[in-house]
Amino acid sequence: MIRIIIALVIFLGAMAISPLLIDEKGYILIAMGNTTIELTVLSAGIMLTLLFIGLIFGLKIFRGTLNFSFGAWNKMAFAGQRKGIANFNKGLAAYMLEDFSQAEELFAKSAIPSKRKQSAYLLAASASAKLELDRNTNHYLALLEQETMKLDDVGLESVLVNIKLLMNQHKPETYAKAREIIDEHHKQIGHDSRLLSLEIDLCIIEQRFAQAIDYLTAARKSKLITDETILTWEAAAYYGSFKESIKRHDTNDLQDNWNGLGRKIKQREAVVLAYCKVLAENNIVETLNDILIPIFKKSASGEFLKTIRDLPILHADKLIALAQKQLQQNIHSGKWLSCLGHLALNSGQYSLAEKSFLSLIKLEEKEYGRQYDKQDLQALAKAYSKQSLYQAADATWLKASSL
Repeated sequence: MIRIIIALVIFLGAMAISPLLIDEKGYILIAMGNTTIELTVLSAGIMLTLLFIGLIFGLKIFRGTLNFSFGAWNKMAFAGQRKGIANFNKGLAAYMLEDFSQAEELFAKSAIPSKRKQSAYLLAASASAKLELDRNTNHYLALLEQETMKLDDVGLESVLVNIKLLMNQHKPETYAKAREIIDEHHKQIGHDSRLLSLEIDLCIIEQRFAQAIDYLTAARKSKLITDETILTWEAAAYYGSFKESIKRHDTNDLQDNWNGLGRKIKQREAVVLAYCKVLAENNIVETLNDILIPIFKKSASGEFLKTIRDLPILHADKLIALAQKQLQQNIHSGKWLSCLGHLALNSGQYSLAEKSFLSLIKLEEKEYGRQYDKQDLQALAKAYSKQSLYQAADATWLKASSL
C-alpha cells in the first residue's frame, strides 16, 4: 500500500510540474458522436488517478464482503459436522476414562454428522461390548458392515476389531459370523500375525484342532506372538486332538495319533502333558507310565512336576516309588515332596500325602525358604479331611486362603 501511495505522489507531482516546465498545459479532446469533451492533460491525469484509486478501494470492499459472505455460509453449512466432530472427540475422552455408557452414546450420535461413520460405529460397538450389551454391539457392527461395503479398501485393523468383538460375545451365532469374516480375509492370515492369532483361537473354539495345530508352525515363526501364547495354544489344541481321537475311535487311535507326531513335538512339555492328561482321564495306566517314568528318572523340572499334579492319576504306585527314590538322594527337595504328596492324594494314599506335605512345610523352618504354595496346602487339607481330621483340615484351609 505504501508503494502505491508513493507512486501516486510521484505521478501527480510529475503531472503538475510538467506543464510548467514546458509552459504548455496541453489538451485532450474526446469526441463521441455530437458530444465532445475537452480536458487538459493535468485534469485528465487527476481524474484517471482518482478513478484508479476508486477502483482499488471498491475491489477491496468487494473482496471483504465476499470473504464475509463465504465465511458466514461456511460456518452455517458445516456447523453440524463440527458438532459431530466435537461429540466424537468427547466420546474418545469418555472411552479413555472408561465411561463406556457415555462413550457409546456420543459415538453413535457423532457417526453421521462427523462423517466418521466407520470409526464411530466401531468404537460404539467396542464401548457397548465393555458394558456386555451384546444387542447394541451387534447393531453397531451391522451398521459398520453396511458402511464398509461402500468402501473399496477397508483397513484390516477394523476387520480385526470386528472379529474380536464378535468372538468376545461367546455365542454360536457370533462365532459363525466371525468365521465368515475371517474366511473373507483368509489370504491375509499368512501375512498378519493378529489375524493368524484370531484364526487359531477360533479353530480351538470350533474344535478344529487339526487346523489349529497346522497353524502353530506359522505362529512359532512370528516375532509378534509370545511363547506363552503358543504354549497355551499347544496345550489346548493337542489336548483336544488327543481327546477327540479316543472319544470318536478307541485307545489304538489315540496311540496312533501320538506316534504320528514328530520327535521334536513329542519333547514339548505342553504336548506331553496334553497326552498324559487324556491318558489319566481314561485310566490308561501302562501307557501313562511309559511316558512319565523316563521323565521322572531324569529328574524332571519343578515346573513340569507342578503341571502333572493336576492329573487324575488313580494308580500311581510306580511313579510314587520313583519320587521316593529321588527323595532318598535329596530329602530336602521341595519339588519331589510336593509331587509325592499329590500323587499319593490322587491315588488314595492319604497318610503318605499328609507326611509328604508336612515335610514340605517344615522346609521353611530349616532355612530352605517356603517351597510350598496354595495348591499344596489345599491338597494337605483334603488329605486331613479324608482321614476325618476336620480341625486340622479347617486350619489348613484357613492358612491356604491367606496365601
